[in-house]
Amino acid sequence: MRKKALTCLTVVTICFSLSNCTNKSPDESGVVTDGDVEYWLTTGDKKSLLSKRELNFNADAVSKDIIDVDTTKIYQDIDGFGYALTGGSAMLLHTKLDQAKRTALLQELFTTEGNNIGINYLRVSIGASDLDDHVFSYDDVKGDKDLKHFTLDEDRKHLIPVLKEILALNPKIKIMGSPWSAPAWMKDNQHAKGGSLKPEFYETYAQYFVKYIQQMQQEGITIDAITLQNEPENPNNTPSMIMTAQDQAAFVKNNLGPAFQQAGIKTKIVVFDHNCDHPEYPITVLNDSSAKKFIDGSAFHLYLGEISALSKVRDAHPDKNIYFTEQWTSGKGEFGGDLVWHTRELIIGSTRNWSRNVLEWNLAADPQFNPHTGDGGCTLCQGALTIGDSVTRNVSYYIIAHASKFVPDGSKRISSTLINGVQNVAFITPAGKKVLVAVNDSNSDKAFDVQYHGKKFNVTLPASAVGTFVW
Repeated sequence: MRKKALTCLTVVTICFSLSNCTNKSPDESGVVTDGDVEYWLTTGDKKSLLSKRELNFNADAVSKDIIDVDTTKIYQDIDGFGYALTGGSAMLLHTKLDQAKRTALLQELFTTEGNNIGINYLRVSIGASDLDDHVFSYDDVKGDKDLKHFTLDEDRKHLIPVLKEILALNPKIKIMGSPWSAPAWMKDNQHAKGGSLKPEFYETYAQYFVKYIQQMQQEGITIDAITLQNEPENPNNTPSMIMTAQDQAAFVKNNLGPAFQQAGIKTKIVVFDHNCDHPEYPITVLNDSSAKKFIDGSAFHLYLGEISALSKVRDAHPDKNIYFTEQWTSGKGEFGGDLVWHTRELIIGSTRNWSRNVLEWNLAADPQFNPHTGDGGCTLCQGALTIGDSVTRNVSYYIIAHASKFVPDGSKRISSTLINGVQNVAFITPAGKKVLVAVNDSNSDKAFDVQYHGKKFNVTLPASAVGTFVW
């Protein structure tokens, strides 16, 4: 996985409701109270971290730069914003925090009351990812084509217990599963790292997915969607596996799609799950009409390429969905630069290019960026949380929180105009609230108006800051 170059940005989230009010003065803490619009601010210098202020609609707002929010122009549905809950993340949550501390932290993460951030989408690995402490699959008995030894016992140690606690808090959370590799004995190199799935095991591997979904359901865990393979063009992770576009099309149309159909499984099938530099890969898969009928959409990462690739795939197949499923922040990264780049490219960029979700990689790591597998495991992947003697909230926490807290499942992206220096995206929630997420990607503070139904409010967004506005 490769990191894109970062620039210094500021992101702001603002919430507001329509009424005729006058501007209020800030209290001694600098927070404006009793306003029409909630304004949640995170600055690159960390002086403000998802702090709440309030603004008012003001007939006298006269900035030359206006972001016009229009609820009559509606785009895609939004499924949610969240993280990968890796096996390593689950292990840290399950073993490093006692029940009371873990419950309090999960409430903060997965509910929306008060300052809680309302994560509403998770990605889990099917078998081990490179951020587990060891490599495993659900059936490591060589030659077990009937999958008699299939078991979720590894996930029952930490992942499943933590998922059950999360579901108790947020039963509607969406969960996507992604494999890093098929069992090694199904592959041409007989190893967890690299290699390809042998065609003679396509049918067995399809049943492997069926068993996974069915047995997770028996645990009370619904898998909303699966991708066929994490990063199918990357053989360097441990685990990992190569799948070509032709492999994915053949596997779906001949094996996985019919297996799901026969078993009555409604879990969505999502292809690709890799970088934006190769939009032709998912287009090739979807061009196969026999495969396409089983496929819900395509998933992307942004370690290479441009986020506009999502729209290229959507334009080629507008009847299929788009997902953004992974981007990591480095333990050696810079808070302000990562805040701006990830907000601009992912929270704003991917949703403006039709993505239904945005997921960061990953939820939690320890102070040494553990756990991870050996050769081929990510050694600098910084979690949204660092869990050690205490819990630290890192940049990815705030990147996702600026959307997850305010944009629940069932929201829709709506139209918002762009202005120089401030990238933005707008949503309308099922409750009718309007949400605007904006990032100042210039080197100076930026004053602008936000207009809705002829009413305006004015805001000055600091350089390298993110704001969310809700009304």
